[in-house]
Amino acid sequence: MATAQNHLSVDDVSRIIEMAWEDRTPFEAIEIQFGLSEPATIQLMRSELKASSFKLWRKRVTSRKSKHLKLRSPDISRAYCSRQYKPS
Repeated sequence: MATAQNHLSVDDVSRIIEMAWEDRTPFEAIEIQFGLSEPATIQLMRSELKASSFKLWRKRVTSRKSKHLKLRSPDISRAYCSRQYKPS
């Protein structure tokens, strides 16, 4: 899995971490955009976060159906809250 992370820039790693923390962004979106599977994303998070932050993230992610497209409600077709990214 380390080889999958070698091609990522610092900005890419930062964006992957941000996407992984977002409740509505599924792992599949990370894989499509950056080529990291769910296990590779978990490994990246483990290596980039403090141990306590990683544990909090894993606890949060394992209870979220929205992080997996197959478990997600078909009514949800976006990766972010409708109130997010409003034009100013």
